[in-house]
Amino acid sequence: MTPPESRDDLTGWGARGTSGVSFASALKFDNVDVALGGRPVLDKFELELNAGEIVCLLGESGSGKSTALRVAAGIQAVDDGHVLINDEIVSAPGRTLPPDQRGIGLMFQDFALFPHLSVLQNVCFGLKGLGRVAALAQGRAALRRVGLSEREGDFPHMLSGGQQQRLALARSVAPRPGLLLLDEPFSSLDARLRETVRTETLAVLRETHATSLIVTHDPEEAMVLGDRVALLRHGRIAQIGTAAEIYRQPVDLSAARFFSPLSELEAIVINGHAVTPLGPVATPGFPEGCAVTIAIRPAGGVEIAQQGPGTIGRIVSKRDAIGVDICEVKVNGIDEPVGVRQPSNAALTVGHEVYLALNEQHVLVFGRD
Repeated sequence: MTPPESRDDLTGWGARGTSGVSFASALKFDNVDVALGGRPVLDKFELELNAGEIVCLLGESGSGKSTALRVAAGIQAVDDGHVLINDEIVSAPGRTLPPDQRGIGLMFQDFALFPHLSVLQNVCFGLKGLGRVAALAQGRAALRRVGLSEREGDFPHMLSGGQQQRLALARSVAPRPGLLLLDEPFSSLDARLRETVRTETLAVLRETHATSLIVTHDPEEAMVLGDRVALLRHGRIAQIGTAAEIYRQPVDLSAARFFSPLSELEAIVINGHAVTPLGPVATPGFPEGCAVTIAIRPAGGVEIAQQGPGTIGRIVSKRDAIGVDICEVKVNGIDEPVGVRQPSNAALTVGHEVYLALNEQHVLVFGRD
């Protein structure tokens, strides 16, 4: 049984800037196909990571993201296409270079620790080629960085969930791999721990300089961690870019929905604008008479005020999310209440009339088929 979390899970990390530095590797998927059980999972999949870059592969369950990670690791063979590390083909039909020959570090969702090995033995497992003295020194350095030096003789079951995550991280970076592959590394942690562990893990990844591919289903996590975010859909990359790019300029309505809830209004373009109950929205690039969907982000898309100007609405629900009000506002002419997130304001209560003003920086326009 895993011990309960403790204050040490939040504060016990080692000094920053002390992780061993790796020689970063470039990674490339070139038109990779993988079918499992007769079902295509990766379909002409293409993705390229520059040396030292952190890329988050984001997608729903079944989109193929974990399969892509397994392909990069050499655990899953490809049916077509190639995988290259530093321009060397490591996967091709009929040829798969084993994981231990790829210069990679792996960190799985369940941590995959060896229960019969001590904390130090777990970390040193991938360091056998160094010789005992060098392996112990490098393993202990990795444990110091994650704050587990004093637990080196313990076994994984004696650690809390947060400490097990730190041990898994130490084991993956101890060999100083050029490429780190992380599969949902924070999903087993409770919400109280996740933000702290995520922040410290990102600091370790930056210190190592290793190229990192992180698989996640959490849009916020991907946007916080990644230099770039790749949105995977049905085995192909639907969109890739910085967090700001994919949030502000999603490739389509489905991509926009993935990153936050939306209030969606249907409208027609007239004189370069879509007329909505909340006011006109500019529609550059859309022809006259075109049917469009106006998608409004809850954070920043609409501002609520107790006085005009703006469109009158009535608050029908309100939840306090620690400094943030999550409101639903009913507006005449709109079927569903408009979702709004904004700084907490005790003066706004359910049943009150308020004024809504659009902020077009957080309003998206998509054509309708």
